[in-house]
Amino acid sequence: MAHTDTPVLEVTDLGVDFWVDGTWYPAAIGMTYDVKPGEVLAIVGESGSGKSSSSMALLGLLPSNARVTGSIKLNGRELAGLTEGQLRQIRGKDVSVIFQEPMTALNPVYTVGFQIVESLRLHLHLSPADAKKRAIELLKMVEIPNPELAFDKYPHQFSGGQRQRVMIAIAISCDPLLLIADEPTTALDVTVQAEILDLMRNLRTRLNSAIVLITHDMGVVADLADKIIVMKDGEIVEAAPIREIFTAPKHPYTKQLLSAVPRLQVSDRAPGTDPFAGAETVLKLEDVAIEYPKHGRIPAFRAADGIDLEIRKGEVVGLVGESGSGKTTIGRAVVGLLPVVSGRLEVAGRDLAGATAKELREIRKQIGIVFQDPGSSLNPRFPIGQCIGEPLLLSKQFDKKAIDRRVEELLDQVELPRSFRNRYPHELSGGQRQRVGIARALALKPKLLVADEPTSALDVSVQARFLDLLQELQEELQFGCLFVSHDLAVVDLLADRIAVMHKGRLVEQGTADQILRAPKEAYTQRLIAAVPVPDPDEQRARRETRSALLSAGADA
Repeated sequence: MAHTDTPVLEVTDLGVDFWVDGTWYPAAIGMTYDVKPGEVLAIVGESGSGKSSSSMALLGLLPSNARVTGSIKLNGRELAGLTEGQLRQIRGKDVSVIFQEPMTALNPVYTVGFQIVESLRLHLHLSPADAKKRAIELLKMVEIPNPELAFDKYPHQFSGGQRQRVMIAIAISCDPLLLIADEPTTALDVTVQAEILDLMRNLRTRLNSAIVLITHDMGVVADLADKIIVMKDGEIVEAAPIREIFTAPKHPYTKQLLSAVPRLQVSDRAPGTDPFAGAETVLKLEDVAIEYPKHGRIPAFRAADGIDLEIRKGEVVGLVGESGSGKTTIGRAVVGLLPVVSGRLEVAGRDLAGATAKELREIRKQIGIVFQDPGSSLNPRFPIGQCIGEPLLLSKQFDKKAIDRRVEELLDQVELPRSFRNRYPHELSGGQRQRVGIARALALKPKLLVADEPTSALDVSVQARFLDLLQELQEELQFGCLFVSHDLAVVDLLADRIAVMHKGRLVEQGTADQILRAPKEAYTQRLIAAVPVPDPDEQRARRETRSALLSAGADA
């Protein structure tokens, strides 16, 4: 795409520091870069590298203990040092932000139509009727179905992908010069992510806005960016056009970041062999149907039907599909959190369907679960040692000394210092909290581990270390594992077999090679084509393949 030579954004020697306990701590140091109209600049790096802090500094959106130095020019106008009132005139009109989590960025008590109209009337001074007409046009532009009806809906009535589209509609409502997209696809599954990236690509062409993309997903970068800044510990360690970074990275950290990205790969497993033949079955579902029970006026909803699935000792089965396909529903039913309406669901040979509360407690000792968000699944009032030891205490099989010994053993297994037992969850990073989640799940040496999207909140290098650890523990302890994920590259790395869910049914099952290298179902083919790969040329080819598959599906 052609870019004019005059940058929309010029950042020179930008520094961001935070005042904590009497000391200034640097979050960004001496950052210099520019972005031209129609250009996408990706800022990448691990959590804590200063990506978001430096970008929020552009708009004065940092907390009161922050200090910003250096120059920030938007179309030649200096933003550093502007008052809050002056910045408010620029935010939303000249510069917009697409936040990482739309559910927390959208106001839950107002309809999405009201929130788009509010932005339009504030900055463009439109009449209520004109603002509504423009809001419906924007909802149509971001491809929300039935925009006239969607206008009067509340944020909770949309799916995650649709909420992200509403966020984008608000962000582009005033045709901004600069769009800051902070992890815009982190919580989305691959097909919705591909749609959002297509949408952002089209908007860039249509509006000719400059885009700053903050992300840790190198596949997303390869799909969308023109040039890349790599950050580590608040400093830019490498900056170059996209192809240069992907084909000839110079800095060791950039090389490390790229090597940590999981990719769909060719298996080295001999075809036709089943290493788990004759192994004990730890999970068996036969023609299982699962319903969310009737709640007030809301009728019962059948979320999964006709499910046949088996996991044997030492085997990892990946369960993949889009949001709403029923993946998490199966995971919840397996741990006894949702009732099985019909069929058989056996864990370690014991049927969960119709089990009493006492029997269920006994069966659950054989099941460990690792949740998607380690922060909210650990009790913030318990130190780490107590979080890990809680299942041992509740089982009433261990005295205090035995619990202490087992907690230390578990901390060793997940490679955390024993001193961490006295820390609290908020004092740990996301990757460390997820390790605590694994330690707690393995406390009672379960035969089955259910991992529900355990890597979705982690950046690539932390994710790579976490997956290595999970593989080592699984090989050592030989538990069966149901790994629920929308990241096919991660599933490919871990899983022996893969089951594909679509609209509450299993549409395809087989080895990782069969599903990912030779899928039979059109839905599976579309799912795989939507996975962004960390290679700009290959990604363009995949995008064209996906468009062809979608066109073929529409014509069929």
